[in-house]
Amino acid sequence: MSNQRRSYDDEFKEGAVRIVRETGKSIASVARDLGINPGTLDNWVLKDALENGDPADRPLSETERAELERLRAENVELQMQRDVLQRSTALWVEE
Repeated sequence: MSNQRRSYDDEFKEGAVRIVRETGKSIASVARDLGINPGTLDNWVLKDALENGDPADRPLSETERAELERLRAENVELQMQRDVLQRSTALWVEE
């Protein structure tokens, strides 16, 4: 069995990167689906981010901003609930 280096054309690379960016799937998942090494796909994604700018640098849309605000509020609420449960558990253990 020989270890031949596989080569991929630019169209395949761009398509793979687009799948990662647009679907939100993990690099490992997309690589597995396409039958390529996750490290290879990770390199392509990083190269694309350097060449074309990272999508994280773009401004948020109104729906994204609203979701971010909702999630932050939910996070605060959940942290408060956790703190209350921790305190009540500590009081219960002391009794």
